[in-house]
Amino acid sequence: MGISFLTQELAIDLGTANTVIFQNDKIVLDEPSFVALENGSGKLVALGKTAKQMWGKENPGIKVVRPLKEGVIADFNAAEMMIRGFIKEVNSRRRSIFTPNLKIVVGIPSGSTEVEIRAVRDSSEHAGGRDVYLLFEPMAAALGIGLDVQAPKGNMVIDIGGGTTEIAVISLGGIVADSSIKVAGDVFTNDIQYYLRQQHNIKVGESTAEKIKINIGAVISDLEEEPEPMIVRGPNLMTAHPVEATITYQEIAHCLDKSISNIETAILHVLEKTPPELYSDIVENGIYLSGGGALLRGLDKRLSEKVNIPFHVAEDPLRAVARGTCIALKNTAGYPFLMK
Repeated sequence: MGISFLTQELAIDLGTANTVIFQNDKIVLDEPSFVALENGSGKLVALGKTAKQMWGKENPGIKVVRPLKEGVIADFNAAEMMIRGFIKEVNSRRRSIFTPNLKIVVGIPSGSTEVEIRAVRDSSEHAGGRDVYLLFEPMAAALGIGLDVQAPKGNMVIDIGGGTTEIAVISLGGIVADSSIKVAGDVFTNDIQYYLRQQHNIKVGESTAEKIKINIGAVISDLEEEPEPMIVRGPNLMTAHPVEATITYQEIAHCLDKSISNIETAILHVLEKTPPELYSDIVENGIYLSGGGALLRGLDKRLSEKVNIPFHVAEDPLRAVARGTCIALKNTAGYPFLMK
């Protein structure tokens, strides 16, 4: 027993939009992936929720950074500060005289290059990780959904995150066919901002566009349970006078149409590359959706109609990847697909 209590095990889902940390099967941290830094000195001002509240409201002395862009570390320094800060937050809740050895499993996008993979590993090590394991996100999502990834049968998972949509066919503990595209939550948010500018002449910030996406985001125009239209306020682009517009979910479905079509094309492309035996497993079991994008209303229905295979939304899709990294953490020896 002596040694194990000095080893602290953390499963980290390092997301473009949110970072979730699990410890002993419990979520110990779930915060937006944001850091606020002092301009010039680069000193840390705030992390997570507090930093996100400053987003779009900074003064020249402070800049708010999202260290990850499109699923990968864009700002190495800020990422390291963020990971370190979050780990410190988790640790400040424990009363311990010793600095524990950290064993960490981190989820990363399946399209990551060697350089990007090294950036995540270095950041985690600099933040105090002694043993760092990396896991591709679609694999983590599949584990988190509860699929048997090591069975000799095909499972298909689509994880629509903030920065990337990861599509993968998994069999025998490995990824057989996959695609990682940069069309995901952030792009949907931009689509909404662009649409409000073009159609309603209203300028809105990312935070507002994100609220709209969460409250009335949909991808089909005939939902059974219709969300109430949302009133959006902002400056008129021409006059800068305050205006308001009432936005319906049908409008959002219309403005997200092109991005969702891009995801559909990528799904069909991965299915084309899938060996026939695994393909028939997928038709039988259906395709699983996880990530925040899986919460878009009507997505499973639209994709099922497009692809002719049933789609299932994972329960608690936002945390599927984090739950999967947590499962992998408990059995680092038993999963050959973990990268050391």
